[in-house]
Amino acid sequence: MATKKVKEAPVAEEVKKAPRKAKKAEVKEPAKPAVTEARAMAKNVRVTPRKARLVIDLVRGKSVKEALGILRNTNKAASEPVSKVIRSAAANAINNFGMDEESLYIAEIYANDGLRMKRYLPRAKGSASGLVKRDSHITVVVKMR
Repeated sequence: MATKKVKEAPVAEEVKKAPRKAKKAEVKEPAKPAVTEARAMAKNVRVTPRKARLVIDLVRGKSVKEALGILRNTNKAASEPVSKVIRSAAANAINNFGMDEESLYIAEIYANDGLRMKRYLPRAKGSASGLVKRDSHITVVVKMR
């Protein structure tokens, strides 16, 4: 029986030699727009959203420096976590996006419901009543004027 030799085609060389056809219209990606805002979020803060909103309403729309001054003099439990989130959003704007510290203001700030821990409170005659401990998610968005 005679064995036939099979010629192997040099596939790789043909692919290299073959010129690529030019595409008709090359689509360029649009330039990314400049970042105009920075945000920060604090999740599961042990302050009820209703109490946090009382403090948040004091600083909405103010400049960052003015807001931090107001919060420093506000005697509420929520003022410390709110000021922390504002400082974090301002730091994100300055360090990550190169925004000017003097022209930052609070564009958006809100507190939403977080986790709800359900506990019980012992009552008279062996009964119990429900107790809900609420948390909040505080979000701050700062922009440049």
